[in-house]
Amino acid sequence: MVSGLWGKKIGMTQVFSKENTVVPVTAIDIAGWFVTNVRTVERDGYAAVQLGRVKKRYEGISFSADWLKNLKKYFSFVREVRVKTQDQGSLPVVGQALDITTILQEGQVVDVFGTSKGCGFAGVVRRHNFGGPPKTHGHTMGKRTGSIGSYCSVGKVIKGKAMPGHMGAKSRMVKNLEVVRVDHDAKIVLVKGAVPGKSGSLVFVSKDMV
Repeated sequence: MVSGLWGKKIGMTQVFSKENTVVPVTAIDIAGWFVTNVRTVERDGYAAVQLGRVKKRYEGISFSADWLKNLKKYFSFVREVRVKTQDQGSLPVVGQALDITTILQEGQVVDVFGTSKGCGFAGVVRRHNFGGPPKTHGHTMGKRTGSIGSYCSVGKVIKGKAMPGHMGAKSRMVKNLEVVRVDHDAKIVLVKGAVPGKSGSLVFVSKDMV
């Protein structure tokens, strides 16, 4: 079967565990994904399942073969999920909606991939957590970087020096997160802890540990 599933991050909340302790979780919406194509080793050179997230205006409508002729019109996202070669016999058919129960179960440990929040151009205080100069005794440095030179070579800036620049909007992965709850009716998965990205961003939940 597929190695994971795509979903949209809803946000963070908290639930109570069986031991009556509060567990912080991230809610991921995995509803509206349909199989739009199936890749095989014989035809494409690799085994994978192509999934499409149907647009909001078409939610609740039965899948139609005409949707495959114009993916951009009916699907907001189209992604592929790799399948192990030995599992090719259990591939889903085109038009089938994903069944959560065959992919994720409560208590399972997963990895979550996503794109971190984009913060635009940021200085060293925000981007690299610089402390900054003292606020008193006449200091006028503000939040500037300060000296970036080096004694090892006159006028040379060492590669990798912490400097102001574009912050966030990078692919990140959080490993070993526990699936706390799977709501089959609402098609929502609750994963313990935080995952990359802002609310509404696309994330990939991988059940095959990397």
